[in-house]
Amino acid sequence: MLVPMAGLIVLSLCGIGVFAYLTARVGLVAELVGMGGALLPVGPVVAVFLWIDRWEPEPAKLLWLAFAWGACGATLTALLINNTAEVVGDLLLGKGGGDTISAVVSAPLIEEAAKAAFVLGIYLWKRQEFNGLIDGIVYAGMCAAGFAFTENIYYFGRIFLEHGFGTADSAGVVAAFILRGVMSPFTHPLFTIMTGIGIGIAATTTRKGLRIAAPLLGYLLAVALHAAWNGAATLGNATTFLNVYFLVMVPVFLGAAVLVNWARKREQKVVANALPALVDEGLVPASEVDLLASLKRRQEWRRKVRRKSGPAAGKAVADYQVAVTELAFHRNGRAADDQAGQLLAQAVRVSRATAVSAAGRR
Repeated sequence: MLVPMAGLIVLSLCGIGVFAYLTARVGLVAELVGMGGALLPVGPVVAVFLWIDRWEPEPAKLLWLAFAWGACGATLTALLINNTAEVVGDLLLGKGGGDTISAVVSAPLIEEAAKAAFVLGIYLWKRQEFNGLIDGIVYAGMCAAGFAFTENIYYFGRIFLEHGFGTADSAGVVAAFILRGVMSPFTHPLFTIMTGIGIGIAATTTRKGLRIAAPLLGYLLAVALHAAWNGAATLGNATTFLNVYFLVMVPVFLGAAVLVNWARKREQKVVANALPALVDEGLVPASEVDLLASLKRRQEWRRKVRRKSGPAAGKAVADYQVAVTELAFHRNGRAADDQAGQLLAQAVRVSRATAVSAAGRR
């Protein structure tokens, strides 16, 4: 209890520090303008990661903690180190050299490490909540969404302070929003999910070397993408930026989308393959196999129960569905009688009994 409370206190202090820094740099009015602009893209980004995470939804408190760490803890860490790198760069390379060092070297290395630290922490200390690629992508995406939210507050606020709202074809908040909020809202998540994919691979492999190599390679790819993006904006011209955007970022984004689609189909297959054994063991009735094997049917089942017996009954059915999924994921490639598997099987029995009882109430 003491450690989580201490962590929340530290995270709260980081949040206070970040927003105090933003207020000092751009002022309260500009900060509020920046916050308004930052809120618009962050909602759809978070919604996408929650949609991805539908087969076995991660605990809401961990997802929002990931977002908060990205928005506060990772951001404050990056601010402190990047500002130091900027000062050192100015001393070594002359005025303006620090901006380049901070953007192209320090920011990719430090920001990706700070965001990835939360994902790695979940993998190491909450191993039961980390089952593979989708979990790595979701935790990394939520953390990066939080980071991008705070960064956008600063960028939009600073641009408002310097240029006002502007128009779509001139410097100002409107142009910045089109670039950051419309054209590239997934930029930070795209970088960081590379590390999340690496950690997701580590969570599923039995090869010790790959457990180390995959997260490291994922982090290096995240850094490389981040450096290319920042370098195009800092060192190149408009043509350079558009080339990096269309020839690098868009293909990587599409590749990540294909990987997510494959991983979600694989999760569905794991659940479907496990259901016959669960029926044989008496954990799941044969009549519920089709209802549990499809996300669409699961959603319809919950909706029907909510309509008939109320929200509590709908939640009980959702808990039962998640328990079945967790057991299926756990048994994928493992013996069925290990201690953790027995606990998960008992969770299926209890959750189903609770769902049946709740659905039977009027």
